[in-house]
Amino acid sequence: MGNVQEKPPGSGGGGGGRSDQATAGSGTRSREKPPTHGAPQREVANGTQRDNNTTGGQEERGSPAVDTSYLDAPAGALPPHLARLKNEGNNLFKHGQFGDAIEKYTQAIDGCAEAGIDSAEDLCILYSNRAACNLKVGNSTDCIQDCTKALELQPYSLKPLLRRAMAYESLERYRKAYVDYKTVLQIDTGVQAAHDRVHRITKMLIEQDGPGWRENLPEIPNVPQSIQQQNREKPVSVEVAQARAARAAQEEVRRKEARFTLLKREGNDLVKKGLFQEALEKYSECLTLKPDECALYTNRAICLLKLNHFEEAKQDCDSALQMEPGNKKAFYRRALAYKGLQDYLSASSDLQEVLQLDPNVREAEQELEVVTGLLRQSLMDSNVHTPRV
Repeated sequence: MGNVQEKPPGSGGGGGGRSDQATAGSGTRSREKPPTHGAPQREVANGTQRDNNTTGGQEERGSPAVDTSYLDAPAGALPPHLARLKNEGNNLFKHGQFGDAIEKYTQAIDGCAEAGIDSAEDLCILYSNRAACNLKVGNSTDCIQDCTKALELQPYSLKPLLRRAMAYESLERYRKAYVDYKTVLQIDTGVQAAHDRVHRITKMLIEQDGPGWRENLPEIPNVPQSIQQQNREKPVSVEVAQARAARAAQEEVRRKEARFTLLKREGNDLVKKGLFQEALEKYSECLTLKPDECALYTNRAICLLKLNHFEEAKQDCDSALQMEPGNKKAFYRRALAYKGLQDYLSASSDLQEVLQLDPNVREAEQELEVVTGLLRQSLMDSNVHTPRV
């Protein structure tokens, strides 16, 4: 089968030669080498075996032989004929032939009963593999039954829990799906599908049941610490490691975004209250999270202007204008910083830029009149104190 399952939690043993379980909704890939084409039938003719091709039952001369050795690979404690059925089912699943794969797994399950094989681990995998096929063909009810049987054999087995949760969700049995997803996350917090679906189902249950939605949930089982520890100690595949790294990166982005939003809102609230030093600190912390956020520089410039830190206010406006050369707020606030620095000519220039961008900015018109008066006065004062030659 194209996707495979590791041994369920609680199974014990290494199982080095074990053929693993099919995956529906997980990213683990098979360790078996797939054939180049679909699995051929074999027949005996004149005492020798030959492979039939799919077009007419005749062997193609010169065509490369199809490797079917994987069909005879060991599968746990299953005898060879049952291991072959399981391997055939895995291969059919991998090639999207889910109905045929169900037949192979069913034959293997029935064969175990006839042979008196009671290996809980092997039967759990067979039921879980058949459940994966049922989930693929939209038969959620049979999927739930197979997963439940698998979990009776191997409690807290990860993939039957995940598949049953998906089947419950497809039948809109959201409370049961929620419980199974939460159980999965107790076993392995790195299952991204469970995180995403818990989040979605939570929203749906809140809308459906209101604030007391948790009261209507079935009891969520507490996974034994031994099972959690056993799962943590399993070797992690490349795919699982990549998925966990991606999830950690997403979580970090979400955490920073939430922190940024909170700090910016707090800074805005502090400005409204006139607490400019405190607001300045909030905006500065925001900039450590998002140094390319233009609005933060113009917001912090307000605080610096109020605190008479005109040079720093000018620098923040310079930074904002490097990011957005047409930012009216940055021009206006830099004009105020120039005014504080008594550079009235530069202030006048920036205010004129604001009015060119938007002639309706009343504050810029008023400030330009003030700055023009100050510039005229400074020129007059300069002339008075300049001795005539």
